[in-house]
Amino acid sequence: MTPEFTLDPPLAAGSVTVSDLSLCQLRLMNDARFPWLLLVPRRDGLRELFDLPAFDQAQVLIDLNRAAAALQAVATPDKLNIGALGNIVPQLHIHLIARFVGDPAWPGPVWGQGSAVAYTEEALQAQLAALRAALEALDA
Repeated sequence: MTPEFTLDPPLAAGSVTVSDLSLCQLRLMNDARFPWLLLVPRRDGLRELFDLPAFDQAQVLIDLNRAAAALQAVATPDKLNIGALGNIVPQLHIHLIARFVGDPAWPGPVWGQGSAVAYTEEALQAQLAALRAALEALDA
């Protein structure tokens, strides 16, 4: 059983839970311009990946690979960007962003490019369902 953890308020405010993976909570950013996931290890007080014990670091990579495969299956992007910045929100979290040639930020980074466009409730529920189904298919 993984102990409870506290999600940084900006991460909670800008995203919704998709699923709890082995170590990480998988979240969908509420920005319909980009299919964008966050992985947040369910451990308090982490800022850097190396703050985790080696076994947990390996588990993060396993969770990252599962999340990336699900996002690839759902969004079929031209490129999948993966990064852990933490310049604004210091809590350790990893971004997985599906990118497309011609998207609003292409070919640059998504940060600082316009304002987020929230999903409609219907589109949000459809995206969550698709991601959850893709995760389940990986386990089949």
